[in-house]
Amino acid sequence: MQPTEDIYTEPDDLDIDTLRNLGPLTALAGIFEGDSGADVHPSEDGAEGDAYVERYEAQPIDPQLNGPQVLYGLRYHTHIRKPGEIETFHDQVGYWLWEPATHTLIQTLTIPRGQTALAIGTAAPDARTFTLTATLGSPTSGISSAPFLDHAFKTTEYRITVSINDDGTWSYDQDTVMTVLGRTEPFHHTDRHTLRKVADPTPNPLAAAAQQR
Repeated sequence: MQPTEDIYTEPDDLDIDTLRNLGPLTALAGIFEGDSGADVHPSEDGAEGDAYVERYEAQPIDPQLNGPQVLYGLRYHTHIRKPGEIETFHDQVGYWLWEPATHTLIQTLTIPRGQTALAIGTAAPDARTFTLTATLGSPTSGISSAPFLDHAFKTTEYRITVSINDDGTWSYDQDTVMTVLGRTEPFHHTDRHTLRKVADPTPNPLAAAAQQR
């Protein structure tokens, strides 16, 4: 949303159906699974790679208004484990947001190790690939970590590229750049996966109520 003098007046022609207004996020709505994830993370010996299994759920929320600004989005939760194991390898929650007026994409993410980030990018409404980034210290697309992570595994940049595939799957390529205590070179913690849809999304509450009238 571009700066404006009027920061309070809300639109009077709001479309309440989020699934019709997600732009490039449309293909991410629903429940997805994948069993071919590849993770590379820092270890005492340098780097360690792991395969992983993932379940990713992204459900539409009602339109969000900041005065004149309109955001459509998905509330997501991803749960990751190693093949054949029950223990959680990675858990993450947040929102994917799309601002049609400016073609802006936002991803918020929170992990239970004590870290949050807000990444931003831009894309055409029909884009089949898009990239979002967050940088430590940015006031609008930044990264915040709890004391231990900031000391030992300081995240300085986060980048995610999403690709929508012709077979109905979608893929992500994620790079988290870290300064690891005792090392001079930045470490690139990477995650890559392709997810297939196993269930359709549930309409957002306002749209669902309208359909029942």
